[in-house]
Amino acid sequence: MSTETVFTYGTPELKFGAGAADEIGFDLSRYGVRRVLVVTDAGVAATGSPQRVADAMRGYGIEAEVFAEAHVEPTDASLRHAVDWARANGPWDAFVAVGGGSSIDTAKAVNLLTTNPGELMDYVNAPVGAGRAPSQPLKPLVAVPTTTGTGSESTTICVLDVLDLKVKTGISHARLRPTLAVVDPLLTMTQPAAVTAACGMDILCHALESYTAKPYTAFARKKPEERVPYCGANPVSDMWSEKALELLARSLRAAVADGDDLRARTDMALAATFAGMGFGNAGVHIPHANAYPIAGGVREYRPAGYPDDEPLVPHGMAVALTAPAAFGFTFPACPDRHVKAAGLLAPDAAARDPARLLPAALTALMRDIGIPNGIGEVGYTESDVDTLVAGSMKQQRLLATAPRPVGPDDLAEIFVRSITLS
Repeated sequence: MSTETVFTYGTPELKFGAGAADEIGFDLSRYGVRRVLVVTDAGVAATGSPQRVADAMRGYGIEAEVFAEAHVEPTDASLRHAVDWARANGPWDAFVAVGGGSSIDTAKAVNLLTTNPGELMDYVNAPVGAGRAPSQPLKPLVAVPTTTGTGSESTTICVLDVLDLKVKTGISHARLRPTLAVVDPLLTMTQPAAVTAACGMDILCHALESYTAKPYTAFARKKPEERVPYCGANPVSDMWSEKALELLARSLRAAVADGDDLRARTDMALAATFAGMGFGNAGVHIPHANAYPIAGGVREYRPAGYPDDEPLVPHGMAVALTAPAAFGFTFPACPDRHVKAAGLLAPDAAARDPARLLPAALTALMRDIGIPNGIGEVGYTESDVDTLVAGSMKQQRLLATAPRPVGPDDLAEIFVRSITLS
């Protein structure tokens, strides 16, 4: 057989619902752990949630210490700092990440590098790093998201910026997937509107990219030991992606408009979880590949709702900025899926050209929730396109999942079309 006939599906255990975070001490007691490191960032730590999670563990005889120095949008430097701290203050029986994708990804790196030999760049995906696979089992990791978007609580990847190269990349291996995802919508109520918008677009692109990904049957047949977690669109990932789109259609605008809307927050938390279960197995493609150089090359842009001590294009925002043009490019590969996705996202949408349905629905949503009107608004011009294309081309692990072949000229056109969206 020359093409693949087998797909894999993996997911962490899941505990979902208001108050779920209060039960983590019990959950960890099932693993027989006694000493736990709680990983978070300063902003989330200021809400008191990580310390409350740590304090609740003591009722089950578990000693917990909080590390609150995770970096928003992790870098190779911030991950090395976290790993060095954990090595110096360990050993640890388990890890708990309380925060957004940045805290969860930091905890993944700490878990990997306190249980396996070597240094960070040994495990970063090739060609940026050596792409080594872990040789030893990792410790239990409980992921407790406080933002609704990254899906990191469900996935096998840790994302980081490599500062010297000005590129965003990642570490990807099945052993990085958290043991347990504890999703408590009450923890997301303090998320600012701009953060909700950016994270919501990350959920949306997770769902859309996995739904439109190259199907698993289109890949070359692999030996079992060669199969990667991102295997292409498949019936299980499709189901989760469709449900995530339905939830986003009814609640993303509401969650941005009113952060106290518990129903909308619950829908967003469910959508993030469902989309994570989809793309965490099918994979993502062009918008995420483009997001890496957009975020990695930021010069002056400082978004509302985020720390303003340094320039930043939040990950979900960076993903969204080229999504309309990217889905215009991928439409010919699977028109029916693009049309169906547009119908789930914007049931009342209409267009003379079916290829415009999904880009138009995305652009309208982005306008309504305050996402910048293209990469021009975050500081890029047409003179930056060659550099952005070069950064995207380094993300071959992602581009390989695109439903049609994509080369430098295609990416250049997508970036040019994304300078202004409407």
